Amino acid sequence: MNYKNFLIFFLTVLYPAYSIAQKKTPPNIIYIQADDLGWSELGCFGNRFNETPALDLLAKQGIRFTQAYAAAPVCSPTRVALMTGLYPAKTGITDYLDVKDEKFLSPDYLTLNEQMTKAGYHTGLIGKWHLTGDYDKKKGSPVKHGWDEIICSETRYIAGGAYFYPYFFLPEVKPKNDNEYLTDRLNQEAVGFIRKNATKPFFLYLSHYSVHTKLSGKQDKVLKYKNKPGAGTTQNNPELAAMLESIDEGVGNIFTVLKELGIDNNTIIIFTSDNGGETKVTTNAPLRGGKSQLYEGGIRVPLIVYWPEKIKKGITSDVPILNVDIFPTLTAVAGLPAIGASQSDGIDISPLLSGQSTLPARNLFWYYPLAKPHFLGGRSASAVRSGDYKLIEFFDTNTVELYNLKDDVSETTDLSLQKPEKAAELKALLKSWRVKLDI
Repeated sequence: MNYKNFLIFFLTVLYPAYSIAQKKTPPNIIYIQADDLGWSELGCFGNRFNETPALDLLAKQGIRFTQAYAAAPVCSPTRVALMTGLYPAKTGITDYLDVKDEKFLSPDYLTLNEQMTKAGYHTGLIGKWHLTGDYDKKKGSPVKHGWDEIICSETRYIAGGAYFYPYFFLPEVKPKNDNEYLTDRLNQEAVGFIRKNATKPFFLYLSHYSVHTKLSGKQDKVLKYKNKPGAGTTQNNPELAAMLESIDEGVGNIFTVLKELGIDNNTIIIFTSDNGGETKVTTNAPLRGGKSQLYEGGIRVPLIVYWPEKIKKGITSDVPILNVDIFPTLTAVAGLPAIGASQSDGIDISPLLSGQSTLPARNLFWYYPLAKPHFLGGRSASAVRSGDYKLIEFFDTNTVELYNLKDDVSETTDLSLQKPEKAAELKALLKSWRVKLDI
């Protein structure tokens, strides 16, 4: 072959093949979110009653974040933070959306799935959305937000939950077997989604309705936990443990299908919760409080990230992070240009996934105004975490509480009178942030 012919052969055959081989396929992303699952419910977070072998394995093969936070102590604002990367206050959704709520996630916002679409991802929502607002008007329904597939997402208000068919908030969903259990159904749909889309990058948001009250586990599992030593109601709750085990089984099934398809190394699995556990049915100990409160039990959540291609096995990070960080982080791993600060309040935490132990210092904020106390005990308040210190400002009494979380993770000792200068510093910081957001 002379040089001219070789050059033609190289340009038309070898180089395109080489280019394809060198082109990096972005990782698949599976974001699994439980509902109202407290920080200390998983075996890998120290629980010795609940059984979560698949999630424990996920942590053993990935990274476990011990100081991950939800952007709010209740459902909808945390979910809006995940989908937009913005503090909930910027969207006007600072409390859970009620059945006839005029608030909704406006289609004007760029959502996480739409961002992933820019990078060529096929996107799927399976399960809870809770950003629709009024379910008759459906102004914020997931259909308005560009998902490629929407499966078993509520079309009526969720209220107290329905875990066995018929599902009153999913009237169009027909069961695939007798006595169908909703968590199992979502798990099956997730496995089906993965199989169907295995040959292209996909982003799957598997959003469980469980372990939200009213608690309702599969009876064989509930009975197993009722017979375990130490079974109780607000601690070691058999119903909650049974519901969590069903979620865990789904994680195991997802593991299995990823390995079967040979795509486990290039898939990120993220597992977390939308807020802390309800103190009427569980305890978040050693954390104080629970859902609806800005104490750690209401906002600190379990977070595990699995990505065998990038993450060293079995590592732990105690760097404080917030769920607004998910948007810019997944933007980065998908290979998209970084989004500007005006479009996201989070930061790219992917360096932590690569083993970096610190991030640039920053402050984390919460804003949770209420016209009246939440039925679970939450009070109208705002909070800031700065380093080891956290200040909560209660709007109903115009008082503050200051804690050193490094020394007192249970928030038992209010330091606001002992350290008035630190309390004043953080209160001013919090006020400045609210003024900047015009709230």
